[in-house]
Amino acid sequence: MNDLALTAQKREISGKKVRRLRSVGQLPAVAYGHGTKTEALTLDAKLTERVYAHAGSSKLVELKVEGGKMRKVVFQDVQFNPRSGAIIHTDLYIVRMDELLKAELPLRYVGESTAVYQDEGTLIKNLESVEIECLPGDLPEAIEVDISVLDDFDKTIMVSALQIPRGVTLLVEDPETTLVAKVEAPRSEEEMAELDATI
Repeated sequence: MNDLALTAQKREISGKKVRRLRSVGQLPAVAYGHGTKTEALTLDAKLTERVYAHAGSSKLVELKVEGGKMRKVVFQDVQFNPRSGAIIHTDLYIVRMDELLKAELPLRYVGESTAVYQDEGTLIKNLESVEIECLPGDLPEAIEVDISVLDDFDKTIMVSALQIPRGVTLLVEDPETTLVAKVEAPRSEEEMAELDATI
């Protein structure tokens, strides 16, 4: 079975009654997309957790609704229980392979910064993800950020320096001035003493 596949049943109940579903290991969901009718669905909670752990919001998932055909979807607007961290509801966006989609793509930090491991600086990650637009078939898993260019405390990585795959468009207002990462110099003894005095 495909690791990124979900099976679903059509859901008739709504409102407060959906709590009963969660008590028996089921998860309420909604599937929708451009030119398709919104469907209320029920998913297996444990399977959905596993698939979401692999797919996040940036991988295509196969959705098979009972009595229907298989469609490609992406997770959107996933809601979690604040105490347990379990998924309590999710939207599934039905994609068309010939239609652009927007997605929040994680940044994957790779490499080593000499300003960190030699000069004892602190890596500051200003962004963990960026919004992109592309055809579903061009959707990458993540965008890599090579921090090896941060070899002193004056260097920075801006969004405009990211290596964006072909067919993918970044949806960032000002990539030239939007910071991705930098390395902060270690605090001096005087700064540490001032910090201690304020605590």
